[in-house]
Amino acid sequence: MSEVEDFLTAAEEQEIVDAILKAEKNTSGEIRVHIENSAKIDHFSRAQQVFHMLKMDNTKDENGVLIYVAVHDHKFVIYGDRGIDQAVPRGFWDSTRDVMATYFKKADFKNGIIQGILKAGKELEAHFPWHHGDINELSDEVSKG
Repeated sequence: MSEVEDFLTAAEEQEIVDAILKAEKNTSGEIRVHIENSAKIDHFSRAQQVFHMLKMDNTKDENGVLIYVAVHDHKFVIYGDRGIDQAVPRGFWDSTRDVMATYFKKADFKNGIIQGILKAGKELEAHFPWHHGDINELSDEVSKG
């Protein structure tokens, strides 16, 4: 098996999907998780590419959040679209990264990702609350590259 396939069990992936569903329940925002082995370019630029590839830049309110993980490189990026990036308080992305990193340092990747999802979800809910008629614009499944 590859490092990507070994990174999370099927049950852990389902817990992540459940966390996404919970985080998106009260917001029009969209959260995705993408896992791949390694990036050939700097990780922030790769996260931007994946964000576009997953069509996360097509959300109505520009309120998508991507958690990108490069397993072999031991790197991750939290990338928020323009709408959410302009709405969150200064230092929000850094504090979210720090929470996730605390778990990652203990090799507890599932809970690190879940905590990042839930933190982003609370912020999305504060700035982009769910309104009647809002639809889930993107898949909640963990994507892999």
